[in-house]
This record gives sequence, structure tokens and C-alpha cells, in this order.
Amino acid sequence: MSVWDQVVGQDQVVATLRAAVDASRAATDEAAARAMTHAWLITGPPGSGRSVAARAFAAALQCTDPDEPGCGRCQACTTALAGTHADVALVGTEKVVFSIDEIRPLVSQAQRSPAQGHWRVMLMEDADRMVERTSNVLLKAIEEPPPRTVWLLCAPSPEDVLTTIRSRCRAVHLRVPDPRAVADLLVRRDGVDPQVALTAARAAQSHVGLARRLARDPEARERRRRLLAVPTTIRGVGDAVLAAAQLIDLSATDAKAATEERDAAEKAALLRTLGAEAGARLPPALRGQVKQLEEDQKRRATRAQRDVLDRAMVDLLSLYRDVLVVQLGADVELVNADAAEQVRRLAADSTPEQTVRRMDAVGVARERLAGNVAPLLAMEAMMIALRPQA
Repeated sequence: MSVWDQVVGQDQVVATLRAAVDASRAATDEAAARAMTHAWLITGPPGSGRSVAARAFAAALQCTDPDEPGCGRCQACTTALAGTHADVALVGTEKVVFSIDEIRPLVSQAQRSPAQGHWRVMLMEDADRMVERTSNVLLKAIEEPPPRTVWLLCAPSPEDVLTTIRSRCRAVHLRVPDPRAVADLLVRRDGVDPQVALTAARAAQSHVGLARRLARDPEARERRRRLLAVPTTIRGVGDAVLAAAQLIDLSATDAKAATEERDAAEKAALLRTLGAEAGARLPPALRGQVKQLEEDQKRRATRAQRDVLDRAMVDLLSLYRDVLVVQLGADVELVNADAAEQVRRLAADSTPEQTVRRMDAVGVARERLAGNVAPLLAMEAMMIALRPQA
């Protein structure tokens, strides 16, 4: 299977990236460096496959097959996709934003010549999580990179990246793939039942990773079903406040489940490295390192909880989108076809204007959460806005 087969429903983007690889291969070594754009900005909505496309591009650049760059079979392709290739640096963050200390080593690494591959590829999956001062540290490296270094920056949209950064990058934009294309991938790659795959792809709004989780995890489908049932249970302010508290508790539980085991393993590994025993009192010289790890883990848990909440709000938006579709009699498919009865009930109990206001309330809650408003306050305000209106 070619590395490009994983990039679902993005034929135009794949053609652009493959043409760049072919151009760099056709030229001489010195001309290849000129043929290759030194910095790329790969944008697209969540789930469109930004990082998948970037990894496929990185693998094709390193591929050793002269006839089929990006063959997916050679060692260069498999290691680049897995993140273990010596000349492909996969950079991401599990915190809310990148710190300057995380970016500075990348700038130094980018100056080195490739050790074994054709290019040194610096792939940053969360370029939108850089604040301005952090972006400025990266700017010089992108402005004047070594001849065989390529930067691949991924972000939801060009506006999420500092103007001075995006003006120095070649932009490619991914669109939301068709749910049927995502379902086909789940059937081919994961052996999922076709009907389950299509339902999951629609519910995930073509987000490949989420669709895969929904298709393979019955508990995830059940949690989503309970979330979509929340609007029908809210009859007043009291119900709204309780629903907000339950959503916060659920997000905290999910975030803890996702990070708790890893946190414990990281702390145990650090203590072993420091030669300290678990539970023993640490000397002052070592406490700083353990405290730094705990602070990083706390930031990671904060981001994990925000990601869970944001996904819950996207699911609610999909529900009200379906309600609006029914109210307006639009001839389009429902995202939540398995909740069609609930959608019709909500549509009958409200007007299109009320549905739009509820969608606006969910959007405002997302903005507040991104602006570091206390999650409980943001969720309470949103849930109150979802209650029945006269």
C-alpha cells in the first residue's frame, strides 16, 4: 500500500505533493534543493488528515524506491511513517501551547545535513499552538534553512499561524473528505463492518481518527449517544447546571483515563534514572526535576480535558445542524442518522431561529474555552442557552 493511500479524499493535495517529490527527484542534487519548496503550510479542518498528509509527504521524500516515491514498503517509508527515521523529526505537543524551550532545539536540529535520507524533514503537527514569541524563534530557521532541510507545518487554517511564518511557506489546504471515502478506508484497513463504518464516519464528520475509534469502541459510541441525549433532558436552569457539571466530570474522567497510566510510567522512569526509590524522600537537588515533570503532566491533562470538551461541543453542533436540516426541509443527509427520532423531536419543539441561537451558544462556549475561561462556567452558560425557550 502506497503512503498516499492513507490520505483520504484529498486528490488535489496529493497531486501537488507528489509533483514536488517528483520534481526534486528529477533534478540533480543541487537543483533538487532549489526545486523543493523549503517550507510548507498544510492546513485543513480537524480530521481532514493534515498530519497524515504531512507524514506521507515526509515518507515520499525519503523513499528509496526510484520508480515509486512513497512506495510504503521500503525501510525509509515505514520508519518515516512510524516516526523513527533519523532524518524526520515529528514535533507535537500535548500541552496547550509550545514553549520556547521546546522550539529552540528544533532550530539547531534543522541546521544539520541529513544523516542517511534525501532530506532533513521537520514536521510540526501543532503549528497553531505557538504564541507569537515562540513563532519568532522559529522564523529565522524557516527564512534561511539549509539547502536540504524541509519544514512541514500543520494547522487548522493559515490564520492560526503568525503572518510572518505563513508568508514564507507554500500553502496546501485539505478539505473535509466524503464520509463514504472514510468508511471505505475503515473497511479496507481495519476490517470494520461497512454499515458501522459509514455510521461512524458520518458521526465523526469525516474525522478519520474519531471514526475509527467510534467504529471499533462500543463504549465510545455509547458515550456519544448519552451526550446527544442531553438537550432533551434540559427543562430549566437547574437541569442545565447539572448537565454542565456532568459534562465536566465526564471530560475529567476521560482525560484522567487517557493520561493517568502514562503519567505513572513517566514518573517511575524518571525516578529510576535519578536512582531514587518510589515513595522515598527525594533530596532537594532532585525535587526540581520531578516537579517539572508533574507540571508538564498537569498541562497535558488540561489539554486532554479541553480536547474532550471541544469534541463534545462539536457533536452537539452536529445535532443542532441536523435539527435545522429537518426544520428547513433540506434534502441532505443527517450527520446523526442513528438519532433521527431525537432530531425530529427537537425540530418539532423549537423554531429554526431558536436552533440557530443554540448553535451560536455552543460556538461561543468553544471560543470561551479556547480563551481560558473556567470550563464549568463556559459549560453552564452554554447549557442554560440550550434549555427550551418560549
